[in-house]
Amino acid sequence: MPRLQDLYTFVAVARAGSMKEAASRLGVTPGAVSQRIRGLEERHGGRLFERTRAGITLTGPGARLHDQLDKAFQVIEEVSARSLQSDRSNRLRINAAAGFAASWLVPNLGAFTRANPEISISIETESRLVDFRHEPVDLGIRHGLGSYRGLTAFQIAAPDMVVIGSPALLDSAPPLHEPADCLRFTLLQDHNRQDWPLWFEALGVDATGARYGPSFSDDSLLVRAAVEGQGLALVREIYTSDGLLAGKIKRALDISCPVEFAYYLVGLPETFERPAVKRFLTWLIPDAKPRP
Repeated sequence: MPRLQDLYTFVAVARAGSMKEAASRLGVTPGAVSQRIRGLEERHGGRLFERTRAGITLTGPGARLHDQLDKAFQVIEEVSARSLQSDRSNRLRINAAAGFAASWLVPNLGAFTRANPEISISIETESRLVDFRHEPVDLGIRHGLGSYRGLTAFQIAAPDMVVIGSPALLDSAPPLHEPADCLRFTLLQDHNRQDWPLWFEALGVDATGARYGPSFSDDSLLVRAAVEGQGLALVREIYTSDGLLAGKIKRALDISCPVEFAYYLVGLPETFERPAVKRFLTWLIPDAKPRP
């Protein structure tokens, strides 16, 4: 008889359409997911997924197995959610961008907890997009353009984002005048490799030919890589002040960042109906209006 975790892994992969994404949601390695799926396929005597360049899709046998299992696991998830609802009513688990959590959320959170001592808050800074329907996470703080399918988003703040590079790197090429000029350089990336693509999208730049370099989980490492001349970096201005003063880096482009390129508080629409969430939202964004 197959193990329950293997069957749930199969359902998670089918829902995500990607073994890597399913591994992230389950909190295991992609190798572990692959091994579990391979074991199920051996037991069933055939492939459950077709691997394509665009991702993975269910085979005929896989679709039949998924129809039987998905409904069962939905019932289990609904029962589990109901049983935990009363315990969670005054508990908020928030998945936040590490930079925002460290520089603003955590230093200011004391004011909220003093005013609302009955509400317990847990902050996590994992660099992944959580699945709010299938994970015990209530809210997320994401950096992007504010459009998240199936979620409600409230803009928190639009930090000044600047393009920086080392003087030696910038002096080796003609001056940058437009955002598209950044495409002449290697572009150093944030932890989820999204800031540059979203920045280009917000500015209407076709970045098809962009050359992306390494990604870094910490903004200070990203700045350090820029100081070393490894490429251009797109970072919040607060991280650059020391380097700019010391002449180690300089702004490569003098433009205003699009206001929609911001931090957003996101969650399922029904989550924002909970009293504890409403109080947190009012504290975080006093005049909160959902992004249309």
